[in-house]
Order: sequence, then C-alpha cells, then structure tokens
Amino acid sequence: MNSDKIHYADITISAVSPSQYPDDGIPEIVLAGRSNVGKSSFINTMVNRKNLARTSGKPGKTRTLNFFNIENELFFVDVPGYGYAQVSNAEQEKWGVMMNEYFATREELVLGVLLVDFRHEPTNLDIQMYEFFKYFNIPVLVVATKSDKIKKSKHNKHTSMIKKALKLESEDTFYPFSSVTKEGRKEIWNEILAYTRNGKE
Repeated sequence: MNSDKIHYADITISAVSPSQYPDDGIPEIVLAGRSNVGKSSFINTMVNRKNLARTSGKPGKTRTLNFFNIENELFFVDVPGYGYAQVSNAEQEKWGVMMNEYFATREELVLGVLLVDFRHEPTNLDIQMYEFFKYFNIPVLVVATKSDKIKKSKHNKHTSMIKKALKLESEDTFYPFSSVTKEGRKEIWNEILAYTRNGKE
C-alpha cells in the first residue's frame, strides 16, 4: 500500500453491535479522542480526501463505530468522541458497552490511535482512554493534533507535557500532527503500516 497515493477509501458500515462488524478479516486501527479533537480532519488528511469523514459543528455526533475501508487493506474504526457534556448518562453508558464489546472481542484490532490536542495537557478522559487501551493490551499511537498552532520552539515542551500526563509507556509512540501542514502524516502511516503488515511486536 502506498500511503502517498490512496485510490480507495470509503465508509463500509456504521455499526452498533458485533453482528454488524465487517467480516473482511483485514487489520483494524481504532481511533479515539475527545469530541472536538479533530478526528474527522485526521482521517481526511490521512487518506487525502476532503470529506470522507464528515466534520461536524456539533461535537458528539458520532454515535456508532464507523468502519472506513482503506485500499481493502485496513480499516480505520472511528469510535464515539468522549467528553461532550450534552450527551446523556444513559447514552454514554450505551457507548461504553458498545466500545467494551468491540475492544474485548475484536481479533482484527491491531493498534489504537489516541488523538489528543497538542495545545493542552491531556484531560482525565484522555488518560482514562489511554488506560482503557492498555487494559485490553492494545498498542497505542498517540497523535497530538493541531500542532501547527504551537510554535516549533515549544514542541518539545508540549510533547513532554503530554507524555508525562499520560504516563506514556516506552513501547508506545507519539507524533505531533497537523491537518493544515500535514506534519506527522508520513510518520504516522509508517507506524500504522508496520502493525498491519507484520503485527509489530
């Protein structure tokens, strides 16, 4: 797969239960992050599309597991954004069950991508999400979005802040990312493909 020239990218299904998950058997990369962290922009930048994933003015709009087929070689699985205050507790509980089910049972899941905002210290919910990945023994790639908003001279400071707050383990990786400048895109693709091609240890 040539990440510079992606010919096919499409949403396959928005699933709420295991019976709806695709049965293609290809590796899956799960994407998690706060409602306003820029997941849709991340997906669109990674696949060189303007609107494969819809960016919404209403955070918390994703209520399902959205499976995006990339070149018939892997899926990006976009899970509901967290930390959106106007979502009811009952709705959040439903999401929790749906995500637990997916994380606990999905053999195709090879990597978790945790998106955080490069400008700010990770929230308690970001930390919980990182711990959630670790609980299920899922390798984690931390992507810090909106890196173009931070001066280059302060990148090291913000990187240290995020790694420290998450207590990032040595086997997990971290990249600043910008959907504006495409910083990090190539490195992140290299990391993802290392997991999908040969099950990186």
